[in-house]
Amino acid sequence: MSQTPPVFSRDRLIRFSDCDPAGIVFYPQYFVMFNGLVEDWFNEGLGLGYQRTVIERRIGLPTVRLEADFKAVSAMGDWVTLSLEVERLGGSSLTLQLRCVGREDASLRMTMRQVIVTTSLDTHRAMEIPADMRAAISRQGPQR
Repeated sequence: MSQTPPVFSRDRLIRFSDCDPAGIVFYPQYFVMFNGLVEDWFNEGLGLGYQRTVIERRIGLPTVRLEADFKAVSAMGDWVTLSLEVERLGGSSLTLQLRCVGREDASLRMTMRQVIVTTSLDTHRAMEIPADMRAAISRQGPQR
């Protein structure tokens, strides 16, 4: 019996400020939405605190690679579910699979694969993922 890795998700309303003049999500807004999801995951899913990680611990979490596929439009007033899964946990990086689906019809709107690297905000160089962060993330998915 295989175990499915936990998925962190949040429902979100598509707002006027997310949309272009056609009333559909302006594609860069998905990146903003998913960045918010990653922050929520650090705060609530991992219990590490995004602000604490970045401001107090001075650990940067820059994105070094993005792959995005846009499958269907999301329009102003739509409710969507944003989800995050850990695909890979490396020495100083992690790979996330992110999805946006319609809450009402479960239609796939957008998928994204994101690689985040941990860096020192003092040196701006990659650093090993700290032990407490690694332990929290390990509970979220595979370590391929």
